[in-house]
Amino acid sequence: MATPKISTPRPDHPITVEPASAHVVVKVDGRVVADTREALVLREASYPAVYYIPRKHVDMTLLARTDHASHCPYKGDASYFSIPHGGAKSDNAVWSYENPYDAVAPIKDHVAFYPNRVDAITVES
Repeated sequence: MATPKISTPRPDHPITVEPASAHVVVKVDGRVVADTREALVLREASYPAVYYIPRKHVDMTLLARTDHASHCPYKGDASYFSIPHGGAKSDNAVWSYENPYDAVAPIKDHVAFYPNRVDAITVES
């Protein structure tokens, strides 16, 4: 079942979450870390779009949870993961909103990757 498009009611900081009609693959050091056709794309204000990948399509054995955390007033508290085989470049390369605010509830059980901390995020239609 496709996830419906969700958007926040704040016109001064719009956020939309909708199914991505793309095949998304994330690689680090020659290894596929994530591969999905079920990503969500989150668009927030003027920031670049971010692909959130279901955990079931991420090789979570390649990730190591860290103590790093952050808070977004629009999405909630984020936890982070490093990708050890990617070296220092991949420290805190992955984040997840494990209990996101209702406005972005579909991103629960998904992770996102910093593009500059992995080798490639390939998005193909």
